Amino acid sequence: QVQLVESGGGLVQAGGSLRLSCTTSRSIFSINAMGWYRQAPGKQRELVAAITRGGSTNYADSVKGRFTISRDIAKNTVYLHVNSLKPEDTAIYYCNADAGAIVYWGQGTQVTVSS
Repeated sequence: QVQLVESGGGLVQAGGSLRLSCTTSRSIFSINAMGWYRQAPGKQRELVAAITRGGSTNYADSVKGRFTISRDIAKNTVYLHVNSLKPEDTAIYYCNADAGAIVYWGQGTQVTVSS
């Protein structure tokens, strides 16, 4: 089983930045891939960014050039650096761990961007 604990959300003005953190209860190397998803009110949950065990990354088109996913293996933590925030980035951001047969989710952290 994998437990995920997220932190770092908050209220920020447009153009601002935040760093979201997701700490896992298992080694990142035991997990196929980790990702960040978001869900805005009335919308479906969508992939924002992901990083594989090997370190490959991918991003949603809407966040390319503004968001960066990274990891600290020693701390079992994955980060999402969110820059140049826009009001449309407002959502609950969820950490996700693909452990193969099972996918785990964190509890979510709210990001609110004011215009």
